[in-house]
Amino acid sequence: MDLDGWEGSPPPSLANPALLREPPATERGVRTRASLIAAARAVFERVGYLDARLADITAEAKCSTGTFYLYFKNKEEIFAAVLAVAEEEMRHPGMGRVADTGDPYAVLAASNRAYLETYRRNAKLMALLDQVANIDPAFQRLRRRRAQAFIDRNARGIADLQKRGLADPDLDPELTSRALSMMVSRVAFSTLALDEGGPPDFDHLVDTLTRIWANALRFPDHRG
Repeated sequence: MDLDGWEGSPPPSLANPALLREPPATERGVRTRASLIAAARAVFERVGYLDARLADITAEAKCSTGTFYLYFKNKEEIFAAVLAVAEEEMRHPGMGRVADTGDPYAVLAASNRAYLETYRRNAKLMALLDQVANIDPAFQRLRRRRAQAFIDRNARGIADLQKRGLADPDLDPELTSRALSMMVSRVAFSTLALDEGGPPDFDHLVDTLTRIWANALRFPDHRG
């Protein structure tokens, strides 16, 4: 869940910049590279990162191994490219970019819905990221830095609500943001990426997590 828009620098990327090459100079090159990235994502999501082979990716993309090496050195490079593209696709509005309203609960609900809809569309990728984080310490560090950036962003949003008299002033914004942000992300992972107990009713999921957020912050005139 995102409580406000980004101010200043965007959140750190999950894609290691050292593994990203300059994009091709020709339209044909751009199309071929994009086809390889889409194929790699399909393979990674289907068999997992460890079991994915370059031969699987080139077969999915219907191209030769030689063509692959024109654009990527190895599996690590194309995985970084998959992440870079996915991050652009997964952007969603924070609280400051949802339609203006004087009702903080409505804004909170809209922001939670945007986050969870994005998560649901990319559920297989989210499960893949969890797998890679468990085997790659460098990727795990990137993921933690990115998570902290979102926690910091939500903490600023909570502090702003406190200044406006719309949230419990005695709460620590950073600690509250950490607890609530992690709650939403882990519930999203267990229900949407792992599908534990079967897929949930989506509207019920959004409503429940939003009510917990609002009750924790003690929104005025709101009873969950």
